[in-house]
Amino acid sequence: MNLSALPDRRAAVRPDDPALTDDGVALNNTRFLEAVRRAAATLRAYGVGTGDVVAVMLPNTADLVLSLFAAWRLGAAVTPVNPALVTAEVAYQVADAGAKVLITDRAFDGPVRAVVPVRELSAGGTGAEVDPVDAGPEALALLIYTSGTTGRPKGVMLDHANLLAMCDMVIDALALTEADHSLLILPLFHVNGIVAGVLSPLLAGGRTTVAGRFDAATFFDSIESTRATYFSAVPTIYTMLANRPAHVRPDTSSVRFGICGAAPASVELIAKFQDRYGIPIIEGYGLSEGTCASTLNPVAGLRKPGTVGIPLPGQRIRILGAAGGDAPAGESGEVLISGPNVMRGYLNRPEATAATVVDGWLHTGDIGRFDEDGYLVLVDRAKDMIIRGGENIYPKEIETVVYQLPDIAEAAVVGRPDPVYGEQPILFVALTGGSALDATAIREHARTCLAKYKLPVAIRILGELPKNAVGKIDKPALRLLDADTH
Repeated sequence: MNLSALPDRRAAVRPDDPALTDDGVALNNTRFLEAVRRAAATLRAYGVGTGDVVAVMLPNTADLVLSLFAAWRLGAAVTPVNPALVTAEVAYQVADAGAKVLITDRAFDGPVRAVVPVRELSAGGTGAEVDPVDAGPEALALLIYTSGTTGRPKGVMLDHANLLAMCDMVIDALALTEADHSLLILPLFHVNGIVAGVLSPLLAGGRTTVAGRFDAATFFDSIESTRATYFSAVPTIYTMLANRPAHVRPDTSSVRFGICGAAPASVELIAKFQDRYGIPIIEGYGLSEGTCASTLNPVAGLRKPGTVGIPLPGQRIRILGAAGGDAPAGESGEVLISGPNVMRGYLNRPEATAATVVDGWLHTGDIGRFDEDGYLVLVDRAKDMIIRGGENIYPKEIETVVYQLPDIAEAAVVGRPDPVYGEQPILFVALTGGSALDATAIREHARTCLAKYKLPVAIRILGELPKNAVGKIDKPALRLLDADTH
């Protein structure tokens, strides 16, 4: 199966069946194909062709999905850009990806070869002459940018073979059919939204409704009006929904399950949500480098809250012990993943790729163990990473920005537990001698360089940051200090 030809196949088999809906448009398979053709014709007029990269910075709409398929139709790859990023962050991603064009719905004054206003996607004539290019399974399909410990996001290279293998696994594990209807509430600049929310249901013959920005007050209205059969969300969203007023009693009879990933969900949250709404929560685990998911609790079978489930079909998972071999049964170690879903590598970063994928095994940096039933239990996660409402935040990226201020002698970011978002970033700094820099000035500087969700919610200025025995900043001590004083 070729993703570039998926709209054609759907239109040929069931021309009148629904395919893609958002708040402003409802496309059956025939109109979906026509819209993809027009968008592809527009991109081709901008010179996009095989091997190019198309950057897409849009909110969750049908246009974003059309952009994916239009680029693939031309043999190009796509790098989705988070609309919350500031101009400097967008410019970095566009340049690093070598994007030929940027599709967006807003003015953009950063450096980019060409800006394609999203309204032009529907102006490409009939597009009937734009036949799908079969670029092959090893052709680059997606460049997903993920923050790294070096402070600069890295482009995760996913080819068509990665995506198709991952979708096959998701379809198999979730038993998706043409009767399934995904309600997409996660952002489409993440691979979860693309794979679990769009590609898998469309490949299975089902449909997708793009719900736009999540709103707890209207979410169940969308469930009732669309009769969606599943959705994917993060613990923060489940917390908001579980805490809705007592009078909220929606009809959830159409929903088979809700997927939960990106961060651990407590056993109590899962029970609270399931008991209230009658929707099973299917917890899973995965990384962008693994195309989406590597483990999942079964839809039909034993679900174990507190675990992230069993390996998806076609994937192998090892627990690497401290000595370098497999950890003894039941003991913890680094989670390693192998399978056709493992990325091609990081764009233009061969050393980082070689350190992350070793002999075909993806080193996740996460610590876990298998329980007696073969379910993966995550014990810890990649060192220092903060997950705020499902968004990965690497402290090093914030620290790098703060160190741009000459008055900063030391800087360290740690996570503070939060009942809604899971965690929030907290910044500790020490100033150079005689400096009068205050938290307000630090915050204003950070705001010009970082997306809003990455901004520290608190900044504490200390005379000196605590150090461990080898002289490194002691982040566990900072976490304890924050807990004692917060």
